[in-house]
Amino acid sequence: MRMLEEFEKPLWEQGFRQLAGIDEVGRGCLFGDVVAAAVILPVGLVLEGINDSKKLSEKKREALYWQILECAEAWAVARVDAATVDEINIKQAARLAMKQAVGMLGTQPDYLLVDAEKVDCELPQEAIIKGDARSQSIAAASILAKVTRDRLCCDEWDKLYPEYGLAIHKGYATKLHREKLLEHGPSPMHRRSFLGKLFAERAEAEGQDVEQQVMF
Repeated sequence: MRMLEEFEKPLWEQGFRQLAGIDEVGRGCLFGDVVAAAVILPVGLVLEGINDSKKLSEKKREALYWQILECAEAWAVARVDAATVDEINIKQAARLAMKQAVGMLGTQPDYLLVDAEKVDCELPQEAIIKGDARSQSIAAASILAKVTRDRLCCDEWDKLYPEYGLAIHKGYATKLHREKLLEHGPSPMHRRSFLGKLFAERAEAEGQDVEQQVMF
């Protein structure tokens, strides 16, 4: 048994036929939506080269993205925006995106394999630590979510807010992104709940009033 089928194969043998892998991308970003995907792959399918999306090159992710779409029995991608992240916190926003992705599937899954989370629904499920590197179904969901979010950063959000370099860092807290934030202040799509420490550190360094600096 290949490592990436260690969870799928026993479930297939138990009679489950609609296994959905679930994962999200963008949990640690300072900017934009958290994106989740749900994917049901055919029983017995082996996708060569599939892995955690973070471990793949952009070219390999794009190739696998189209391969997954072509062979999947069902797939869906859901987004939860930055304002909701600020309102309910990132953990709950990621879980909401996962639940929405499951609900958008055209086929009803009979079992969920989820990357280190629980989806708020009655379906039987298993939360798998580092699931995107251990389950083919979760890895497929990881790739769909990652490619979708990267495209949003490059093709849509970077054009809306070119001053932040979103096409380069994809909204993560890189040195460049932090510098651009301090230079321009947050955009309407930045997660305010993630930025307090950054602006407080600048205020402290400049001897300014910390409380006033983080009110932005």
